Amino acid sequence: MDQGSAAGPHRARGRLGAPSCGARAPGAPWARFSAWLECVCVVTFDLELGQALELVYPSDFQLTDKEKSSICYLSFPDSHSGCLGDTQFSFRIRQCGGQRRPWHTDDRHCDSGAPVSLQREPAHYFGYVYFRQVKDSSVKRGYFQKSLVLVSRLPFVRLFQALLSLVAPEYFDKLAPCLEAVCDEIDQWPAPVPGQTLNLPVMGVILQVHIPSRADKPESGPPKQCSHENLLPAPVVLTSVHELDLFRCFRPVLAHVQLLWELMLLGEPLLVLAPSPAVSSEMVLALTSCLQPLKFCCDYRPYFTVHDSEFKEFTTRTQAPPSVVLGVTNPFFIKTLQHWPHVLRIGEPKMPGDLPKQVKLKKPSRLKTLDTKPGLYTAYMTYLHRDKALLRRLLKGLQKKRPSDVQTAVLRRHLLELTQSFLSPLEHYMASLMPLQKSITPWKTPPQIHPFHQDDFLRSLEHSGPQLTCLLKGDRLGLYRWADSRRFFKSPHFDGWYRQRHKEMAQKLEALHLEAICEANIEIWMKDKSEVEVVDLVLKLRERLVRAQGHQLPVKEATLKRARLYIETVIGSLPKDLQVVLCPP
Repeated sequence: MDQGSAAGPHRARGRLGAPSCGARAPGAPWARFSAWLECVCVVTFDLELGQALELVYPSDFQLTDKEKSSICYLSFPDSHSGCLGDTQFSFRIRQCGGQRRPWHTDDRHCDSGAPVSLQREPAHYFGYVYFRQVKDSSVKRGYFQKSLVLVSRLPFVRLFQALLSLVAPEYFDKLAPCLEAVCDEIDQWPAPVPGQTLNLPVMGVILQVHIPSRADKPESGPPKQCSHENLLPAPVVLTSVHELDLFRCFRPVLAHVQLLWELMLLGEPLLVLAPSPAVSSEMVLALTSCLQPLKFCCDYRPYFTVHDSEFKEFTTRTQAPPSVVLGVTNPFFIKTLQHWPHVLRIGEPKMPGDLPKQVKLKKPSRLKTLDTKPGLYTAYMTYLHRDKALLRRLLKGLQKKRPSDVQTAVLRRHLLELTQSFLSPLEHYMASLMPLQKSITPWKTPPQIHPFHQDDFLRSLEHSGPQLTCLLKGDRLGLYRWADSRRFFKSPHFDGWYRQRHKEMAQKLEALHLEAICEANIEIWMKDKSEVEVVDLVLKLRERLVRAQGHQLPVKEATLKRARLYIETVIGSLPKDLQVVLCPP
């Protein structure tokens, strides 16, 4: 089972743990399977070795030793959790070494149309775990302990949890043949193209999902599902591939949602100590999702243990705590990370019904014992006032037994409005950095985007600040100024947002320049130009055409047709020998 780590994964179809055999052309890559998953792992408990990687499928997908070790340790709850029965959770690990699988064209197309927060992770793997621990007298240790793990670059936690709920119980009963059949079915799935509603068959069930698109409005619900009339059996409809039940996750901390949102926005380090990997991973994923549509660009680990390869990196006291949200279950971390400025300790989850007791704000100085009581330990003072109306509305919903998905919609809309209000003046200022369209001329290099000056932005807040878009009271301008001097403008969140917006603006400039060229009279331009200049124009037009066809430039189809016609016209004006070079037979 041990795989080398030097060569890249070669996706050849074959039985589990056996050489590939020929249902398809030998050596054919698993393009469709790879669009969803990197591999499937089975982790078991060995009396001599502890957690051990029993199986990887496809059998020749190659993981480094460090990745194998991380997957093994993170696929089992630690001894403090005491999880009996079946439990699901997730983790996130850093990929070791460079990219080992070439991305398919479909992958890039899917990413270009997806919201930035749902694009593939280029440097991390997500692990979606289904763990079973039950008494078994036939096993020496007295317990059956095994995890089925889906490894993917996609943050589709809801989809993969649903998939595991179908596959894992069956696999634990029937083992390898069942898993091979499931992987074969996934290899028939269509690509996760943004904006499409897909029917995904697995084990006699059809999962119907909508793949989010940038064109989707954040405040709207999921698009209407496809008709079920021609589908037998009727599909299981997932309302989202990625969104958790935010209200359920935040039940013990609803009184502090505002504070937690600010900590996430400013990239503050936060330790989440929970009673189980399931609670830990859901809380961390809920926290990192509360900034949408802003992509969470800091590091985060939904479930983390002392055995993780980055343990020393995250726990060092020789430098400031890193910008990371760390989910753990071992109380040892309370002692190890006492120097962290923010610690959230969550108690055992309560049964649905009344609102559970809210964790209290406590001073970090009280973090001195391993039996720390539930609470949010921080000295941070919020800039925005708590929204009491939101809490009253959610409490009223509980009293009226309002469905959890409705409560989640209320909470998610509140967080969305907070983030949009914060981003609004940034977007307004960024738009002012775009050159005017009249300055774009066909035969000159497009003008540059103006640089972002923090001082100019802060001065612009008087005219376009969040006070114009947010009803919540508080020192909103102070939030920017504090962020300016301490965190936000130096954080991965601002860097990620700025890079993405700058990239989009540069692509828009390039598209406008292409349109300007296509609207100009190219024959007049060619009259006094040398062959070198004409050939240079052909090459540049072709390059932009390729980028536009690859969905990297926002260009209309009519412009693309005109660009192709221009290329033909220009090449036709050149001598025959150059035409042969530019258009080989």
